[in-house]
Amino acid sequence: MSGPDALTRLLTEHESWLTVERGLAPNSLAAYRRDLRRYAAFLRARGITDPRTVGEDVVRAYVAELESARDDEGGPRFKQSSVARALVAVRSFHRFCVDEGVTTADPSETVFSSRVPQGIPKALTEAEVEALLGAIVGDEPRAQRDRAILELLYGTGIRISELVGLDLYDVDLEDGMARVMGKGSKERMVPVGRSARRVLQAYLADGRRALTPVRPTRAADRDALFLNARGGRLTRQGCWKLVRAAGSRVGLDGRLSPHVLRHSCATHMLEHGADIRVVQELLGHASISTTQVYTKVSPERLRAVYETAHPRARLTVRSA
Repeated sequence: MSGPDALTRLLTEHESWLTVERGLAPNSLAAYRRDLRRYAAFLRARGITDPRTVGEDVVRAYVAELESARDDEGGPRFKQSSVARALVAVRSFHRFCVDEGVTTADPSETVFSSRVPQGIPKALTEAEVEALLGAIVGDEPRAQRDRAILELLYGTGIRISELVGLDLYDVDLEDGMARVMGKGSKERMVPVGRSARRVLQAYLADGRRALTPVRPTRAADRDALFLNARGGRLTRQGCWKLVRAAGSRVGLDGRLSPHVLRHSCATHMLEHGADIRVVQELLGHASISTTQVYTKVSPERLRAVYETAHPRARLTVRSA
């Protein structure tokens, strides 16, 4: 496939593939589209309209251009994470071309951007989690709801968007399982532990019933698992605020968010010996490399485990 329209046609087909085959969420699809439009402009500026004529040197030049671009103040125009994301989009496009038989090789296969620094997720300690889960007291409807939310976020590691999207029929308390709709509309089943089941049962039997209006304002709210004070579906913003408020009660101001509970769930499971593939499935990560960030440990924990586990870590050396 050659000619001036080859690049445009293949980019359009690739976007359709991302939508239909990969099932990317709208935000992810928009990011791919934005990155590939920039890449296409780079190619066209060099007179390239056929992906078959793109070599490794061209892809390297594109990455170098992104990394060297500067804003009006002389700083980097693109963050390292943005350059890495752009390269992911380029690689996806060229692999698509290979799979479709348009090209015989992927020119981006051996091209890499500068390494993006990865920080260790700021997980809570188990003692901090215990304090947090005990911070919500009382049997008022909102207290029952907030307690159930904290238990479910930590107990399952689901995302805040997944939690507020849960409906009543998504949770089976008898079997201890919940059906979660993740990124890209990918469905997965996650186990719900005994502690979370207990507080959920109390919320459903009492708290949610009190929050349910006689006439729901929207049909979509009728089956929502978690309701706000007006009886509508709890929003992401509402959930974020209640989690932060609970954290403030136990001295976690500025440190706590729904995502920190997700980090803590994964970190604690791995520290207690869970298989990383199981944690990947639980969290709904498409790639194991995303889950691997939780395997990083602090120098303090590394030393503590080493001194406990290594036979010569505490060996007393006899003087000659």
